[in-house]
Amino acid sequence: MKEEQEGPLTLEQKKLVQDSWEKVKPISSTAAELFYRKLFELDPNLKPMFANSNMQEQGKKLMMMIGAAVKGLDTLGELVPTVQALGKRHVGYGVKASHYDTVGAALLDTLEKGLGDDFTPETKEAWTITYTTLATVMKEASYGTVAA
Repeated sequence: MKEEQEGPLTLEQKKLVQDSWEKVKPISSTAAELFYRKLFELDPNLKPMFANSNMQEQGKKLMMMIGAAVKGLDTLGELVPTVQALGKRHVGYGVKASHYDTVGAALLDTLEKGLGDDFTPETKEAWTITYTTLATVMKEASYGTVAA
């Protein structure tokens, strides 16, 4: 019996993402710090993009954005235009298509550290599909068709 699909995710995968995010919310400031530390470790060239940013505020924005995207998995039709607009805004910040892979790696690393044993292989797969899908929407809106 095939599992029900809702967009690129199965219903079970969507639940894994949403349930795991509920566990991250109480540690959101720590998760944001972990994310940016890993991001700059993976690509130190990204740090100047944030030179004029209050990183605590930037972290709050990041957590709010991820939270909205996770919640938006319930209404993908409404989420897509928001994600497209976000992608277009990021071009203005100097974000390049290649940066999305680095961000994805930093996000998965953050979730693994933040969730510990709750970051199961199934949860990692669900987050990977979620991030890849949203990043693809952002890149396509910003740079045109993006090769897989």
